[in-house]
Amino acid sequence: MLPQGAIVVNTARGNLVDDEALIAALRSGRIAAAGLDVFRGEPAVHPDYLTLPNAYLLPHLGSTTVETRKAMGFCCLDNLDAFFAGKAPPNRIA
Repeated sequence: MLPQGAIVVNTARGNLVDDEALIAALRSGRIAAAGLDVFRGEPAVHPDYLTLPNAYLLPHLGSTTVETRKAMGFCCLDNLDAFFAGKAPPNRIA
């Protein structure tokens, strides 16, 4: 559904991308390039991505900034504070 020549960037979840469809679109030029930080079945990477000059792969680095790691830690602390206060954690996963 993307326009011709679009660039796909996925830093969210690997399962959001249909690898076979993206690889076919990259090969045909329908999709100009892809930047992927997450992969279906991590740590495994679909081997066909490794053959594509327009696929840019990172080893799941999207959250490795100091600021992000601090925010993740404070998020955890906020959840613990709420839990031990008898409240619903703000970032509860059902």
